[in-house]
Amino acid sequence: MHGKPSTARAADFDTDVLIVGAGPTGLLLAGDLARAGLSVTLVERRPPGISNITRAFGVHARTLELLDARDLADELVTKGTPITGVRLFRRLSLDLGTLPSRFPFLLITPQYEVEKLLERRARSAGVDFRHGTELTAIDQSFAGRTTPAGSPAGPVDPPASVTAELRGADGTRSTLRTRYLVGADGVRSSVREALGLPFPGASVITSLVLADVRLAEEPADLLTVDGAGDTFAFIAPFGDGWYRVMGWNRTRQVPDSEPVDLDEVREIARQALGSDFGMHDARWISRFHSDERQAPAYRVGRVFLAGDAAHVHSPAGGQGMNTGLQDAANLSWKLASAVQGLAPDPEALLDSYQSERHPVGAMVVRSSGAIVRLAMAHTPLQRAARSLAASVVNSVRPAARKAMGVISGIGISYGGPRRAHPLTGRRAPDLRLAEGRLYELLRKGEFVLIGPADQAVATAAAVPAAPGRVIRAHWATGRRTALLVRPDGYIAWAAGRGRTVA
Repeated sequence: MHGKPSTARAADFDTDVLIVGAGPTGLLLAGDLARAGLSVTLVERRPPGISNITRAFGVHARTLELLDARDLADELVTKGTPITGVRLFRRLSLDLGTLPSRFPFLLITPQYEVEKLLERRARSAGVDFRHGTELTAIDQSFAGRTTPAGSPAGPVDPPASVTAELRGADGTRSTLRTRYLVGADGVRSSVREALGLPFPGASVITSLVLADVRLAEEPADLLTVDGAGDTFAFIAPFGDGWYRVMGWNRTRQVPDSEPVDLDEVREIARQALGSDFGMHDARWISRFHSDERQAPAYRVGRVFLAGDAAHVHSPAGGQGMNTGLQDAANLSWKLASAVQGLAPDPEALLDSYQSERHPVGAMVVRSSGAIVRLAMAHTPLQRAARSLAASVVNSVRPAARKAMGVISGIGISYGGPRRAHPLTGRRAPDLRLAEGRLYELLRKGEFVLIGPADQAVATAAAVPAAPGRVIRAHWATGRRTALLVRPDGYIAWAAGRGRTVA
């Protein structure tokens, strides 16, 4: 997305956007903004280099679509194992192969593979990386006043800038003045803390163990999940001979600091799955707990939260990294439009990040929590409820579609204003157009206006102005519906009688 800069002079700022945290969320956001022509600085506590230590292991269909819009999905797919069928608790079966997407599967691949691609893209776009640097304080300037700590919304007059105090690994302190700041720095977010925002919630499960291992025996299912007695376990292949194992034992609830070894992981797998599949040569073992928490505000003045800094939940469903990447895709084009002075009402556009993504975060907290509670079922009543849930999903197609839509992200939509066309706010699939695939056109980071070949509808005065350059495209068929698709692949406006996108 390219356009004129905002009225404030670039010389007044050290950078257009400062991003704190170089995980997947921060990397995708930084790459998007830099490719749009903004100056971007990304600070990260860790020293340079990507660690093999990772908890995220799966990339869902909607995230792959967003990566496709950045020309990264096809390469990432070669680095993982696609899984089309998921069977939970030996009863509940989900056929991901039926998802209406170019990527009808769950891609099992470690987080560091996602980070490698996103970091390469961000560096090639000119992002200024500052590793070994942490944020210590934030000051938002409001015409001589500062943001009240913990204020869930800025004052009527928006702040003019953000000044961040930084500390290097050697203790050197510095300040950086930026138009906007985004905290993508995880559960223990220094940005959220500096804002004084609460992070309400509680631990949903403690003493989970994780391990990356090799197996002597291959499980019957690519994705193995089950629970028995006081345990449950999960096994998924990375595709390179390594497997991710996660397990929990109700009778062994100890602090995260308690050592964990491969024997403990093996025993949990034997109890939950009936076999440890000959686990050996663990390259990483960890014990952790899982919280359900969500910040009440994703925006405070010119500061935003994204990813685990804004919401955290159980690993069930593998939605954590995916939700953060989708946060970044939603926020990036809005920030670019605001900085470039392209949005008629930049404050309303930036506020829509909160109104669109906060409900999604709450939904993911609920859905992942429901899955982990099913896994933890141990009383006869709880197990009966789990069996009933499995039976409903297996036999009622709408229930199965809804469950897969939530977990994969395909079913997420944002809705539209009152009396808007029914397609407004819906996800746009990878439509076949005369100019090629929609998601190939979205790689330019612009809006795409789709209309009939004769342009009769697409040139109508009713088409609203988009906060950015618009690419015109045409249906490859005789369809008459007109669509304006946002850079993040959601429909901003529609006209015509069509009520389905595909």
